[in-house]
Amino acid sequence: MKLFRKILIIFLLLLVVGASILFVVGYSYYANTLKEKPLISRVEEVTSKENFIKFEDLPDNYINAVISVEDHRFYEHGAIDPIGIARAFYTNIRDHEFDEGGSTITQQVAKNVVFNQDKTLIRKLGEVFASYDLEKNYSKDEIFALYVNSSYFGDGYYCIYDASKGYYNKEPKDLTLAEASMLAGVPNAPSVYAPTVNPDLAKKRQKHVLNKMVEYGYISQEDANSAM
Repeated sequence: MKLFRKILIIFLLLLVVGASILFVVGYSYYANTLKEKPLISRVEEVTSKENFIKFEDLPDNYINAVISVEDHRFYEHGAIDPIGIARAFYTNIRDHEFDEGGSTITQQVAKNVVFNQDKTLIRKLGEVFASYDLEKNYSKDEIFALYVNSSYFGDGYYCIYDASKGYYNKEPKDLTLAEASMLAGVPNAPSVYAPTVNPDLAKKRQKHVLNKMVEYGYISQEDANSAM
């Protein structure tokens, strides 16, 4: 029994030390990134773009589609969502697919606006600190607008305005439910889900988006069927 307690204490100490090291490494990486350019300047680079679309100018169907498929508890949690991470892990294992991610919309803004697309552990750690900073300084609606104005939609389209004009020759405010649900699914994997790259997979992704909208009460099943 004493041996077990000693092993448990050692394990907990190692866990604390490991977590402390990760905290320091992640924060240092984020702090060094801000030395190159402050957060406010990085955000202003996005908001000052000619085709930046404000939150209030986005159609409800598109907003609801993005929230449904990317982060349905976006307005309820903080920078990170432990419940969402656990749910995504369970769902992906259950379905033998990787349709759901654990990152919040805020974390994805941190990746798009503050860092780069490199999939490294140190960047993921820095991303957490950037996310807390974003949530502290910007509203949820502002963060959402930053997300859709900094995401890649395939075919060289790096914001919702360009994607809407490029794929459908219309402004985002005029998107139908079918078009909004299609575009909402693309940023998850633009090289796979861009409708000009693989129409079949794009439609499959769109169906997933619409099903999520039905699940979370944004549309009826009849609306989803009609959009498909």
